[in-house]
Amino acid sequence: MGFLKEFKEFAIKGNIVDLAVAVVIGAAFGKIVTALNESIISPIIALVIGKGGMKDFAFTVGNTVFPVGTFIQAIIDFILIALVLFIIIRTINRFKKKEEAAPAAPAPPSEEVVLLREIRDSLKK
Repeated sequence: MGFLKEFKEFAIKGNIVDLAVAVVIGAAFGKIVTALNESIISPIIALVIGKGGMKDFAFTVGNTVFPVGTFIQAIIDFILIALVLFIIIRTINRFKKKEEAAPAAPAPPSEEVVLLREIRDSLKK
């Protein structure tokens, strides 16, 4: 029973749930980036190159055909995802720096300090 209880505590921890949510959102974001690349970026590149599409982009050496279009498309997807993640993390870090830079309110003095100040003030009088 100890093993099951430990596993339950592990699986329900906030970190695991956060990780699961991040994976689902990341997968959805990856689909969005792939669609953006396939429907907008790749046709523009294909228009410049003069091919039918990025997937059709290939070169031939001798009798061997190297279809590099899919690979290039995957590289573009990776670069777009990395760029967006960089921008998001950079923004989050800036907000954290602003929170850290904000001066914290001074802590109220302890009872001993208040008592000692009262004694000092009464001695001055």
